[in-house]
Amino acid sequence: MSDDPVTALRAIRLIHVELSRLEAVAVRRARTAGLPWAGIADALGVTRQAVHRKHGGSRFSRD
Repeated sequence: MSDDPVTALRAIRLIHVELSRLEAVAVRRARTAGLPWAGIADALGVTRQAVHRKHGGSRFSRD
């Protein structure tokens, strides 16, 4: 990590963007494999409602 706070913040932003992308891919794969929203939420340490809201679950999707 850089001693320069602006450089460190920019690096953190890039890491955050990449982690968000990886999370979205993992959630999509989990749903395709049949994992319910509750299981995904548990794995991520959030509520079912939070993961469903963040990853765009439809009210017509499984569970």
